[in-house]
This record gives sequence, structure tokens and C-alpha cells, in this order.
Amino acid sequence: MISTPSGKPVIIRNLRKSYGKVEALTDVSLEVAPGEFCTLLGASGSGKTTLLKALAGFESGDAGSILVGGRDIGQVPVAKRNIGMVFQNYALFPHMSVKRNVAFGLEMRRLPAAEIERRVAETLEQVSLGGYADRLPRELSGGQQQRVALARALVIEPDILLMDEPLGALDKNLRKSIQLQLKDLHRSTGVTIIYVTHDQEEALFLSDRIALLEKGRVIQVGSPRDLYLHPNSRFVASFLGECNFLGSGDAEVAIRPERMRVGDGAHASDRQLDAVVENIIFVGTGYRLVLRTDGRELTVLTDADIPSISRGDVITVGYDHVHAMRLAA
Repeated sequence: MISTPSGKPVIIRNLRKSYGKVEALTDVSLEVAPGEFCTLLGASGSGKTTLLKALAGFESGDAGSILVGGRDIGQVPVAKRNIGMVFQNYALFPHMSVKRNVAFGLEMRRLPAAEIERRVAETLEQVSLGGYADRLPRELSGGQQQRVALARALVIEPDILLMDEPLGALDKNLRKSIQLQLKDLHRSTGVTIIYVTHDQEEALFLSDRIALLEKGRVIQVGSPRDLYLHPNSRFVASFLGECNFLGSGDAEVAIRPERMRVGDGAHASDRQLDAVVENIIFVGTGYRLVLRTDGRELTVLTDADIPSISRGDVITVGYDHVHAMRLAA
């Protein structure tokens, strides 16, 4: 096990960044606890990658500050920030062996050869690549190359680890496998990770906390559970998973599809409404029902034991008040 120190806290205060007339970051403030896995989640153009580049030192803010471990790194060069970085395209040196790729950052720091050898060997074992030290990147699969990139970032024992869409080039099954390894590595190293993705499922699975960005602003920050169950706006509710929106008195409420009921469950619910069945889709674990009521489309996820229904039928659907998420006006 590599002797990685505890991760450092990160404090971003009122950070602004513009490109000409386009404001990429607008008064962004965020605190990341030591050893936390914090995901910057958002659509393309939301500002998440610009924020990551500012942390790395590839971009400088127009205003505001970034503190890592209590040190303002705004004027600190990239090479002096002690930050590990992993990118989607791996950025490995194709002519260097796996061992040399991982050792590169330590060699730049002029560590003793024996120390470099020990740390590289330990880190390759940590990412399950102990037997691949002498291979070239082209001899590895995409998933193995990504683990080499991760080892290269971890071996320097970084204060924080920045990851920019690192699994975007991998197929779905391989992504799931690497996600599990990443969670294990995070637990074992205690490094502070700031992770950029547009993938909601990935953010929910990996993160201790999520910062959801839109148009250069942080819209809501919280645990995956908090954001999923207590969104502060329609945007957050719809971005993190599917959601149904219904009028309730003078406010709009959001109900997740898995909280909607049909059949006997609907009649036992706090609120019922009639809806026309537009589509019935088998999804393996059950059914996805697409319904329409009062001009609104509803989605219901239910198990395989559903009443006999067909497209065009009018059925009763229901939900309990405890599952209705009230949204800010």
C-alpha cells in the first residue's frame, strides 16, 4: 500500500472567468473536504471543465481565489501545485514503458532511484498492473491505459487529484469496472478527488458530494442522495434522473418515476389521477409506462407484476405526499 498522505481541503471563493464577453464562471464558491470525492456535474458549456482547468493552473481566474490546504495557489505554476491529473485521452508517452510513464513525475522531482522504483511498483500493484511494468501503452487495452494514467497521477502523492471525463472513451461494461476500482482506490488512498463528468449515473455512483453547474454557476451542492431526493429546482430534479412534474395547489411538485404507482398501489396512494397509456416498455427489471394526463407526460417505473393494460387504456396512477418534492418557485 502506497503511503499516500490524507488529501488536502480545497476552498474556491467567488471565482470568475470570462472569455471576451462570455462569462464561463460566475462567482463560483465551493468547499471540498479533505479526502472527499467531489464531482463537478453539468452539461457541455456549464463551466465544469473551466473550473477544473483553473484548479490545475491551465487557466487563471479574473477574480476570486483557490486555496488548497490553506495555501492560495492562484499564482503558483502548474508544476509547483502538486496536483495529479487524469484525462479522457490518457496522455501517455507512447514510446515509454508503463513503468517509465508512471515514474515520469517522480523523475522530474529528482527523487532517489530506489524511492522511485519502490513507489512505482507499489502504485502499479495498487491499480492491478503489477505484471505490466515493461509493456508499452499500445500493448494495453483502453481500460489498462486509463489505469496507467491513474497510477501516474497517484504516484506523486498529490494534494488533490483532478479527473476530466476520464472514463468517457470506455465502453459501458468497462466503465462500470473502472468505477468500482476508482471507489476502492479512493478509499485506500484518502486523496481528495475533484471529478468532472456530464454522466449523471456516474456522478451518483462515485461521489461523496456533487456540485451541479449550469451556465457558469453552481446551482446546488450536496450528497448524491440529497440532490436526488431534495432538488432545489426543476433543473436539478430533471438533470439528476427522470422526473415527473405536476401541479399541486400553488406550487409544482416533482415525483420520481419509481415513486409512482399503478394498480392496487395507486388506489391506496394519497393522491390519484387518471392517465392515458401511451407506451409500455419492458426494461428487464420491470416496465416503463409512458402516460399522459392533463397535457403532461408521465413516466412510471414498476415491477413486472402490473395489471393487464394496453396502449390507449385509461388507468389510475398515484403517489404519496411524502414522495412529492416541492420545488422553489
